[in-house]
Amino acid sequence: MTSTARSSRSRTRHTGAAAVALTAAAALLVGCSSGDDGGDNPLDGEKAEAGTVVVGSNNFAESTLLADIYGEALKAKGIEVSYKHNIGSRETTYGLMKNGSVTVLPEYNGSLLAYLDADAEQTSAEAVNTAAKAALDKSLTLLDPSPAEDKDSVSVNAATAKKYKLTSDSTLADLKDIAPELVIGGSPEFQTRQQGLKGLESEYGLKFKSFKALDAGGPLTQAALTKNTVQAADIFTTDPTIVKEKFVVLKDPDNFFGFANVTPLVNKEGLSEEGVAALNAVSAALDTETLLDLDAQVQLEKKDPLDVAKSWLASVNLD
Repeated sequence: MTSTARSSRSRTRHTGAAAVALTAAAALLVGCSSGDDGGDNPLDGEKAEAGTVVVGSNNFAESTLLADIYGEALKAKGIEVSYKHNIGSRETTYGLMKNGSVTVLPEYNGSLLAYLDADAEQTSAEAVNTAAKAALDKSLTLLDPSPAEDKDSVSVNAATAKKYKLTSDSTLADLKDIAPELVIGGSPEFQTRQQGLKGLESEYGLKFKSFKALDAGGPLTQAALTKNTVQAADIFTTDPTIVKEKFVVLKDPDNFFGFANVTPLVNKEGLSEEGVAALNAVSAALDTETLLDLDAQVQLEKKDPLDVAKSWLASVNLD
């Protein structure tokens, strides 16, 4: 599996209607997250003040939440922290990381590697981190990857899961005999992409009844799966709709969809060994199920991401 396919759905999610919706949501979060620094311009390129760790985020809700988790974990160790939330795409944040105006950024290792080297092989989370570190600017490094992943998945709705006795322990292979009865939905590219229907057939032997072109894991796909217009769909693994609508995410034991482990990207000069240890402890405690729950609290229950971050850190004794 190469990262070329994955690069077309970078976790900055700046594609089509989904990007518009997420940008709007992120803009609302600027006002509701108490982790923001009183209106500082996130695109300000000034180098971080000596002794202060600047934690940045891209402009979507999950990145803001993760930034708050990182920042509050560092504060718990007595480290001075400021925030630059909702900066924008990877093209912008990567530059700010290199010049030292942002010290720490939540990243997704496979997506970052795809950005840095589109031809790099992705065989394991550890291999992805190793390759990404080698491709990074010399001022930057990646810390430990967490088990938490926000990546593509084939998910089925509750009615389909009940009908075919599919559970959270079911895998894509379990769809082989069922797929001919199912309509699957996703972005138009999903129909022709190797990391889509073509690959699902060659990797898992899945031949679906038909395909419905929707959007890239956005509101059209979510609605179609909810209404049973499609019975399976390409959904991000930490999409809160999974919780709300009781979708079942099918496991991907062959890592067909690559790797997207939540991983701190840091500027080497700006973070102490104590800070590194604090963020690695966060990664060790964070898994996909937990991140899905935290996302749901922010995006469905409309809780302040900073409050959610603090509460979770306390629950795992990292506050």
